[in-house]
Amino acid sequence: MRLKEKVAIVTGGGSGFGEGILRKFVEEGARVVLVDRDLAAAERVAKQHDRSVVPLAGDVAMLESLVAARDLALARFGGLHILVNNAGIGQPPMPMEDMDESLFERIFNVNIRSIYNGARAVLPHFKAERQGAILNIASTGGVSPRPNLTWYNASKGWGIAATRAMAVELAPFGIRVNAINPVAGDTPLLSTFIGSDSDESRARIVATIPMGRLSTPADMGNAAAFLCSDEASMITGVDLNVDGGKCI
Repeated sequence: MRLKEKVAIVTGGGSGFGEGILRKFVEEGARVVLVDRDLAAAERVAKQHDRSVVPLAGDVAMLESLVAARDLALARFGGLHILVNNAGIGQPPMPMEDMDESLFERIFNVNIRSIYNGARAVLPHFKAERQGAILNIASTGGVSPRPNLTWYNASKGWGIAATRAMAVELAPFGIRVNAINPVAGDTPLLSTFIGSDSDESRARIVATIPMGRLSTPADMGNAAAFLCSDEASMITGVDLNVDGGKCI
């Protein structure tokens, strides 16, 4: 029970990596405010975990949603110790100059602005308590970019740089900030990156991963639970590749 008595906010927890992280957090004793744009998905996940999870409809591009999540955590569970900035979107493969402005803005808002909004929402509380852990879900695309995913890669590279800068600034307050870099995962988002979710397209992706499989929500949950636990109390500013050797 490495997260016993901890209270967390997990964004995008209604499916995919976020759901895997949330599930592991609950198994390890945490109580969670689940923020997702899809309220039905959030409620579906919350129902599986009795009173340990509270669903909240929200858009992480809006500061108000993260403030509401913070306030709900404090009111319902009496504290707040962890923020997982998991919500994110991908992009279809395309030459960088072909992306229209609306998609670019959406990538910026969900993958970048959400981290900024999360910091603004939780840091006054974390600093007052002189404790806290923030985990940003970045990507191997921010470490080893692939062509035709330029603006997505750049958003995740920003997340990695922000993680390191946040860690340096917040360490004197007892606040740790880390990131996880997943490789292509067995989640609904996969088809966005590969165009179509077929056995053939999956095989092409798997062939680039030395361990020979896609990442899973459980992989992310295991890594996240460790980095957000007191066992990792001396670890901050790390972007951990959970990638089966992809970035070696």
